[in-house]
Amino acid sequence: MKIIDALTAPEGPNPHGVSARGVHVNEHVQVVLITLQPGEALKLHVTPVDVFFYALEGRGIVEIGGERAEVGPHTLVDSPARIPHRLLNEGEEVFRCLVVKTPAPKEPTKLL
Repeated sequence: MKIIDALTAPEGPNPHGVSARGVHVNEHVQVVLITLQPGEALKLHVTPVDVFFYALEGRGIVEIGGERAEVGPHTLVDSPARIPHRLLNEGEEVFRCLVVKTPAPKEPTKLL
């Protein structure tokens, strides 16, 4: 059995300049814990694989393909491959969510 404390997993470098902790990866899936402080956001980008976001804490904005919605804890949002998307924290509390990519990408994310 492998147990990972997502809040203390090592942070990895990313082009967005935010807290991104790799929680789990294999050829089938990549799971990253994103923590956005108030005022932080991911840059608009596309991924080569399907992604879903699962909000854990706080409230944030999810933008996908020109649509925009506010989400909170226990909300899952599906984002198809190659559709521009980003996460934003326009609130005053931390926004934390899991980003799950399936399958694990073999090509890099493309910033727009």
